[in-house]
Amino acid sequence: MDHVHWSGRPALRTPVVIAAFTGWNDAGDAASSALRHLVDTWDADVFAEVDPEEFVDYQSTRPQVRLVDGTTREVVWPATELYSASTAGGDVVLVLGPEPQLRWRAYCRELVEVAEELDASMVITMGALLADVHHRRPVSIIGTASDVDVVERYGLQRSRYEGPTGIVGCLHDACSRAGLASLSLWAAVPAYLPGTVSPKATLALVRRLGAFVGATVDVGDLEASVAEYEQEIDEYVERDEDLQSYVERLERMTDDDEDDAPAVDQPEEHGWVDRLVAEVEQFLRDQGQ
Repeated sequence: MDHVHWSGRPALRTPVVIAAFTGWNDAGDAASSALRHLVDTWDADVFAEVDPEEFVDYQSTRPQVRLVDGTTREVVWPATELYSASTAGGDVVLVLGPEPQLRWRAYCRELVEVAEELDASMVITMGALLADVHHRRPVSIIGTASDVDVVERYGLQRSRYEGPTGIVGCLHDACSRAGLASLSLWAAVPAYLPGTVSPKATLALVRRLGAFVGATVDVGDLEASVAEYEQEIDEYVERDEDLQSYVERLERMTDDDEDDAPAVDQPEEHGWVDRLVAEVEQFLRDQGQ
């Protein structure tokens, strides 16, 4: 852990590590916003950071300048921050940072070593992708894992993806090599809103994550933001006839899928899940291009 700077050693009991990264795997800022919401809601404290010097290309992810006390200028470097918190469902470690541009294997190894140092029980990553989904419909969350035991325990999809990947995929590979259980949660964000922050996807990730950890998360402010978000998007769509036609077609497609959906007690191995898994894979391939 040569590049991890510890400011304290939290006393944690087999914590769950929850990670999100800004960048291409964070459509609508959904994953990073979900992580920040958990930090705030659970009153998490920073205990370490990964020095960005060896991992970040500052021309791609630039440092930020801010004013301290309104006069003194300070440079804020894009470090990966690690937080700790205790919840009703157990202890957690929250990891938030930019997707690095350099030395991915070393970066993932550092995070896995932190998890091992803290005797973590599992690593959960969050991400979001653009997909053919309607902004008024419930957000689809895809849960995937490579380990058969994890897939069966949590009712996830077995990851069979082959192709280009990002830091999330590399981190799961590092976890697998270290014998550390891991899974990934992805939220689907409307493809016709590529530059729009999605509190709705953030809310869906937070709720699903809370269920996995077994901890209550206050989401009142997110629910209020979702109502405003849907109203704003409705107005935006109404101003563009072509976009309105596209959104209406999406709605019809969703209705058809719901009509053909299996009963609740049947496996979710086809229908909208298959389509979204395929879109995750296509999304990753597009990033490779």
